[in-house]
Amino acid sequence: MSIRPVIETRRAQPHLEGAGVHLHRAFGGADPLAEDPFLLFDDFRGDHPRDYMAGFPWHPHRGIETITYVLAGTVEHGDSLGNRGILGPGSLQLMTAGRGILHQEMPKGDAMGRMHGFQLWGNLPRALKMTDPRYQDIPGQELPERFEDDGTSIRVVIGDYRGVKSPVEGIAADPQYLDVFVPAGKRKTFKIDTRRRAFAYVFDGAGTFRDAARPEGVLLEKEVAGQEVNIRDLSGNRTLVRFGAGDEVTVTAGPEGVRFLLISGAPIEEPVAWAGPIVMNSEAELRQAFAELRNGTFIKPAH
Repeated sequence: MSIRPVIETRRAQPHLEGAGVHLHRAFGGADPLAEDPFLLFDDFRGDHPRDYMAGFPWHPHRGIETITYVLAGTVEHGDSLGNRGILGPGSLQLMTAGRGILHQEMPKGDAMGRMHGFQLWGNLPRALKMTDPRYQDIPGQELPERFEDDGTSIRVVIGDYRGVKSPVEGIAADPQYLDVFVPAGKRKTFKIDTRRRAFAYVFDGAGTFRDAARPEGVLLEKEVAGQEVNIRDLSGNRTLVRFGAGDEVTVTAGPEGVRFLLISGAPIEEPVAWAGPIVMNSEAELRQAFAELRNGTFIKPAH
C-alpha cells in the first residue's frame, strides 16, 4: 500500500458568478487538465440572502456534466427539457449538458437565511460531447451513509465505499464522491484506485493529511521553488488538498474533528477547449457552439 502524498494545498478564492452570487472557487479555468476529469469546483455558501439570491438565471451549457450537492437551504432548478425541481438539504442534482441545454439554478436560504452547497463540473469525453442532455434529482434520504465504530461517518454521494453504494449511475467521469466526517484526534485511511486523480476539500473543522512514510512531519514529496515545503494542519475554511499517486489517503482529525469531501475520477486525457459555460475539444467546436447560440440552433431535437 502507498499513501498518496499531498502535492498542493490552497484556499478557495472569492468569486462572483451568475447574476451576482458570492462563492468561493477551489479550481477552474487556469489549467483545465490539472484535475482531469474534473474542470471546476465551487463552494457557494452564505448567511445572508443578498450573497446568493440573485442566483444563476437562464444560461447554456454544452460538453459537460454538473454535479450539485446541497447541504443547507434549497436550489430551484428549471431547464429547456421541461424539468423543474427543488433540491433540499442533502440532495444531489446531476445534469448532463451533452449537445446543449439551457437551465437556471436559483438558491434560497433556510429559515435562518443560510445557504450552502457545492458544484462540481465533470468533463465529457469526445464521444459523449454531443450526447442527449439529461437531468436527475436524488433526494438526500436516498444517499446512503456508513457509520464506523470510532464515530467516523461517510456519506456516499456518488460511487461505492466498502460495499455502501450510491444509487447514482451513468456519470461519464465515474467519480467517487464522499462526504466524510472524522471525529477529533482520529486517524483514518481511505482507499483510492491508483488510476484516479484525487482531491479533498476541507470545509469544517481541521485536520492533517499525512504521508505515512514520513511520520515525523507532513512534507511534500515534490519540490516547490527548489525546496520541500511543510504542510500545516488545515483549517476548515475552504481548503483544497491535491494528492499525488498512490492507493490510499490518510487524514488525522484536529481537536474539533474534520469534515471534507473526498473526490476522485479517472482522467479522460483529451484536449480541452473552454469558454464560459461550454467545454469542447477544439476551438472550432467552440466557435460552432457560440454561432448556434447566436442563430437559435443551439438546442437540438432529441435523437
